[in-house]
Amino acid sequence: MKKTRILSILSATSLVAMLVVAIPTTANAAGPLCNGGLAVNSCQGATSDSAPYVMQVPGNFNGTLVLYSHGYRPNLNVPAGIPGYGGYVVNNTPQPGPLVGAGKDTSVIAYLLSNGFAVAGSGFARQGWNTDSGVATDVELIGVFKKQFPTTKHVVAWGESLGGFITQALAETHPELVDAVAPLCMASGTIENELTMAGDFLWGTKTLFDPSIKGGNYSAGAAGYGEAMGDMVKFFTVIGKLKAGISTGAWPDTSSATGKALAAAGIPVRSALLMLGLMSGIPTQSAHFDSISGPEGALKLAFPLAVSPALAILENGANAGALAILVTHDVENQSGGAIFDNTKTDYAVRVADESVVFNVALSGDDAIAGILGALSVANPGAPRAKGDATAIAKMRALLSHTGKINVPTITMVGVADPVTPAGASQWLADQYAAQYAAEKAKAYAAYKVEHIYVPVQKKLLSIWGTTPATYTKFDGSTPITTTAAAPGTNHCNFTTAQYLVVAKELTAAGSTGKFLPGGLLNNLIRKAKNLSIDPFFRAPLLKFYQGE
Repeated sequence: MKKTRILSILSATSLVAMLVVAIPTTANAAGPLCNGGLAVNSCQGATSDSAPYVMQVPGNFNGTLVLYSHGYRPNLNVPAGIPGYGGYVVNNTPQPGPLVGAGKDTSVIAYLLSNGFAVAGSGFARQGWNTDSGVATDVELIGVFKKQFPTTKHVVAWGESLGGFITQALAETHPELVDAVAPLCMASGTIENELTMAGDFLWGTKTLFDPSIKGGNYSAGAAGYGEAMGDMVKFFTVIGKLKAGISTGAWPDTSSATGKALAAAGIPVRSALLMLGLMSGIPTQSAHFDSISGPEGALKLAFPLAVSPALAILENGANAGALAILVTHDVENQSGGAIFDNTKTDYAVRVADESVVFNVALSGDDAIAGILGALSVANPGAPRAKGDATAIAKMRALLSHTGKINVPTITMVGVADPVTPAGASQWLADQYAAQYAAEKAKAYAAYKVEHIYVPVQKKLLSIWGTTPATYTKFDGSTPITTTAAAPGTNHCNFTTAQYLVVAKELTAAGSTGKFLPGGLLNNLIRKAKNLSIDPFFRAPLLKFYQGE
């Protein structure tokens, strides 16, 4: 598979930072070094945990700081030659705002500065899953900024992916420090539910297509690093073989005995792959496959019914599997042992509804029963992953979300995001719906006593990045996968116009405590394209929340 066709989490806007300013080695927690610029005063330094930061303050500073938290950056170097990832080097370069598209466009940052808003962002002291330290760094950075610029009146915060997680956690734990927040394409409320999705897919890939993939329980130190990098090579090799197999029907030559038995039973490899995606909760729309379109001719209907969902899972699964390897290695090092456990997971229950919806693509009831039987605990050829109880407890002790909305909050996520699925934002919306109902009930109870009704101000705005009605393109009967990812797909795949919708909402809510009026908001949404604030839209929850 060509590098350009691998949808890696590292290539996503929110996951790879670029150099904004160089941080001098002399900078420390004593205070920032500023250049005193009249148009933009640029400051740099490091918090007490040695996390470098950058602050940029325009000459017409209006008193509002917009604090940004960058997304997940792996905490290990990736050697050259590993498909899609080779050459990544761990870095803690600070990032004060979103960098849009492959060219890392800074126009969103420029918009904020030109309208009088200050921007700031840390590179964080530790990369990887760093929620606890990330929140602490942001708290300190807010204090540093206010001390340096005492005319500061409001602080709003936003971030993407893991940065979205940190942003929401900041608002939950320190609501007194922020006036509004925008957790974008937010990692789910705990590391465990995020790794359940990714881990299920990686386990399924290992179990059916290449049992030599270790898939977790990595050794300590250099040996574990080598195992994780070896898994990356094996995983992407299998992804390439699966891509070919969807067209030819051939199963990978590395398939396990269990996989070979399914192949001998006549079950198409595309159906097995689709099942792995469905049981993991991976979206069945991807960057290039809408699961609706088909080429002209005999495949017009057959392609979307039987082939497109599997190809979508292939594209999205490349992200999920890589996430599983990198983050599992990271969190295992923090927790001291294996943290993925599916010994009690009933995958048949997980896909009860999907087995009906995708019956044709899964090749019918007999094939579904065969695949699920092969993946069940009853099959000794599909050994389950067992986690270490102590390590799991340590993982669960890492910072998690409560789902409490304390300040005006704006979420935005693509409906087919394969790394941080829309279900993570849906969970937050569900939590707030219960909170809002309770607050209204409390206000009504107070009215009955005091005869004064104080309306409850809504504090959550959910924005959904939508896909076009159809977007798969064909060259004859061959789907084209070299074009840009469709809106609403890929990880944190937002346009400048979409970021600006959030920026305008965020800064308005930060200064007034309220969202923009409906007419103005609707106009922004319409002009930005491929966004929806439909209150009746509901994204499927992560499988972790759906129960076993």
